[in-house]
Amino acid sequence: MSDKIYLLLIALAVLATKHVIFDFFLQSLEQIRNKRIYGHPSGLLHAAGHAAGTCLVFLIITPPLTVALGIVVAEFAIHYHADWLKEEIGYRLKLRPDEKSFWIAMGIDQWVHQLTYVGIVAVLALT
Repeated sequence: MSDKIYLLLIALAVLATKHVIFDFFLQSLEQIRNKRIYGHPSGLLHAAGHAAGTCLVFLIITPPLTVALGIVVAEFAIHYHADWLKEEIGYRLKLRPDEKSFWIAMGIDQWVHQLTYVGIVAVLALT
């Protein structure tokens, strides 16, 4: 395998690790409670943290500045809207953690985030 493939795999591992840290360890209860309110500062801050954390990947693979900015903006927008949509659906359907449908929604949300990281790595592979 080429060195670039190893770097891309490391980048994917960094993104997955960053995701666990920002979604589960650093996310405040205020962020969790307010992500359903579109445009609420708590949800925006949560997504901005993810976008900032994505910049760690640029220490491994350094794309052109315009590509890096595009990745960060896309990460912010996708993360924000995936979280908002999951929370909105959960609120409307009154999903609770003791129901399977809650966990299906959570799983789809996490899947979308991980696919975002696959997309980021694909973009980095092409630069």
